[in-house]
Amino acid sequence: MTGPIRVVIADDHQMMLDGLSQALNSLPDIEVVGTATDGAALGDLVGTRMPDVLLVDVEMPGMSGLAAISGIEELPPTLIVTMHTAEEYGRAAQEAGAVGFLSKALPLPALAAAIRAAHDGQDLFRASDLSTLLHQYRTPRLSERAAAVTHRERDVLRCLVSGISRTDAIAEELFISQKTVKNHLASIYEKLGVNDRARAVVAAIELGLDQEWSDGEK
Repeated sequence: MTGPIRVVIADDHQMMLDGLSQALNSLPDIEVVGTATDGAALGDLVGTRMPDVLLVDVEMPGMSGLAAISGIEELPPTLIVTMHTAEEYGRAAQEAGAVGFLSKALPLPALAAAIRAAHDGQDLFRASDLSTLLHQYRTPRLSERAAAVTHRERDVLRCLVSGISRTDAIAEELFISQKTVKNHLASIYEKLGVNDRARAVVAAIELGLDQEWSDGEK
């Protein structure tokens, strides 16, 4: 991954915009680069912010979300996220150029997975089993720098993030020698481009390295 997935959100409820933006920005591979409260503003944002994925509500003042995306000439992968569940809204979203139609009640991990899938070129309307598709995209995509950190090095980072910072305490927590801890720390510093434990903690949080490993990761 060369950088986070750039997302623009359009919704006329400011609290929804603020909450969703904060939640998505907490993920290491997704960045909200703009928000709009009406359809007309959405079109302008697409041209200026160059998002990778759009999240758009159906009903907005002045111009609906569906009308707005219909008028965007080079439409990025777009997910309609709404409280409406009627089948006709889904069909209208597909006809307008969206690649998915999701409920606002969808949990954050599933919404993030949908964003990753859309960014990957997946058409959620064509998925034979949407839950299976989203499951494949549940894990955040780490940058090359973060991906180079090994499983055991991440264990050391999680100790630092949780407040276990002394070499002897980390060694006791992980059942390894203090020399091994120091070797891991030296490797972590080199990979993350930092030179002390405090900066390593900041980098770990920014890159999502303080989170638990998923099955299949090294």
